[in-house]
Amino acid sequence: MKYESFGRSEPEAATIVLSAGLGGMGGFWRPQYDMLAARYRVISYDQRGTGANKEHLPDNYTISHMGDDVVSILDQAGVSKCHFMGHALGGLVGLDLALRCPDRLDSLLLINAWPVVDRHTRRCFEARLALLEHVGPEAYVRAQPIFIYPSWWLSQHADTIAKDDAHGIAHFQGKETLLKRIGALLKFDPSSKLGQIRTPTLVAAARDDVLVPYTSSEALARAIPGSHLSVTAEGGHGYSVTNPAVFNDIISRFLAETVHA
Repeated sequence: MKYESFGRSEPEAATIVLSAGLGGMGGFWRPQYDMLAARYRVISYDQRGTGANKEHLPDNYTISHMGDDVVSILDQAGVSKCHFMGHALGGLVGLDLALRCPDRLDSLLLINAWPVVDRHTRRCFEARLALLEHVGPEAYVRAQPIFIYPSWWLSQHADTIAKDDAHGIAHFQGKETLLKRIGALLKFDPSSKLGQIRTPTLVAAARDDVLVPYTSSEALARAIPGSHLSVTAEGGHGYSVTNPAVFNDIISRFLAETVHA
């Protein structure tokens, strides 16, 4: 697995690993890079099948395969434990790690994630897959921001979104890869085991997320003992991008409290 490591380099510096959502690209977390790099060793990576790690995925691909990739990165980097922040699908990877490899985690930050796929979220994925199947990758990529960002933000950043669309179309992860990654996401159901998690956990969401209801995060927080819940008023599914000042404050305060607990 290829990855980026930047920020603090002292042997005693804490490490945070960043895992993106379905898009898979580590650059999703760019609005958090400077803030985190000042305090932590930061590891950012493109999930297998995307970006720098674009390759064929095995049949019966699972979230645990994605978790194994994170463990491989930690081993490559010589990191025994880390803080792990995952967005949506990346949050599911964090849940898998917390259940299978809790000794590798100092804390867990779950952003717009869920304990089990909500019926509304499943409906959204079905609509997106229908676009991919019947219209094609370009339509899929162009529709994606509608599910991730609020309309007001999309209107204000139309030129940026157009550039992102062009990049997404040129570097599309591929229909077969996307189907396997969505299949893994839909099959993952840790809901009966969440009470076993003892890793300090932040569950964070935006109330106006149109893809994943914020109530999914509320259910996740109720199921994980001792977890902290933060619900922000606006910013959509990608509110780490659209509302970075508020988002960065939330995660920095949680991390500071966890590190010094």
